Amino acid sequence: AGIADFPIDKFDAIIAINLSSAWHMMRASVPHMRAKGWGRIISTASAHSLVASPNKSAYVIAKHAIAGLTKTIALETATDGITVNCISPGYVWTPLVENQIPDTMAARGMTRDQVMNDVLLAAQPTKEFVTPEQVAAFALFLCRDEAKAITGANLSMDGGWTAA
Repeated sequence: AGIADFPIDKFDAIIAINLSSAWHMMRASVPHMRAKGWGRIISTASAHSLVASPNKSAYVIAKHAIAGLTKTIALETATDGITVNCISPGYVWTPLVENQIPDTMAARGMTRDQVMNDVLLAAQPTKEFVTPEQVAAFALFLCRDEAKAITGANLSMDGGWTAA
């Protein structure tokens, strides 16, 4: 729904789930990481942390804010052996995404392939979903010593969605 019709309670829930929870986690974790002189914070943002879409104001706000939170906490912890990054995938093939397909098919009178290619993957030039395994492998890399110079970054893995 557009902003004029978006339910306030739904907005608050989306912000709580997608933003406030990350802030609380970072607030609780940073003192322990500082005490050890090492830590890795990796948040999940979204391609929507880099671009906007109509009728998704709460989600886009939350994901843009995750990118800002990442940068802020990275600067606050820059000399503490802690890195703070966010991964911004495009559409990830999950049960949540898969379960949206039948409703979209019915609402738009489309086939499964049309929904996947013309709706879900329309913005991803590769026309391939990101897999959970790819996101996990990227996160594991960010935990390695070889990645210690990467901090404060919003790292896209969106099949080229945000390249345009």
